[in-house]
Amino acid sequence: MSSRRTVWSSFVLVACIALFASTQAFGQYRGRKYKAPPPTSHVEVQVFKKYNGKPIPNAAVVFNPSRDGKDLGNLEVKTDPNGKAAIDVIPTGSTVRVQVIAEGFSTFGQDYVIDQPSKEIDISMLRPQAQISAYEDNSGKASQRKPGVQEPIRPTSPSPSTAPAQTSPVPQL
Repeated sequence: MSSRRTVWSSFVLVACIALFASTQAFGQYRGRKYKAPPPTSHVEVQVFKKYNGKPIPNAAVVFNPSRDGKDLGNLEVKTDPNGKAAIDVIPTGSTVRVQVIAEGFSTFGQDYVIDQPSKEIDISMLRPQAQISAYEDNSGKASQRKPGVQEPIRPTSPSPSTAPAQTSPVPQL
């Protein structure tokens, strides 16, 4: 019995060694090595109205990060009722262009260097200004147009219910 047990034990031992060797051999060629993602920073943007300091809800905040001249994509986040937009996927050490688009306000855009694990950015939005001209000094002038979509006023035609009824003469027999 002991010879059978020895043979069986040696067979199991050889099988385990062969299995271990095959996994080691295949493990070297299987897939890529895991590369950890770069550390990211928490970026929080607070959007205010410049003239009264109140937050602007539902403003679009566009983040466009780049690192070493390589564009890393973009992401748009809407502000909450308190005027805050937060994002946690911007790589630390990158430059991010922040654009803010809000109805009734001039579009804001500026580049920021994200070099810390957390960055807070306060943005004050301005009302639309008049276009700058090279021929006259118009700095600081308010826009002549109201904010929002400008459509010309079109005359309205009278509706059929309010138009006077026209009667045709009745033929006589």
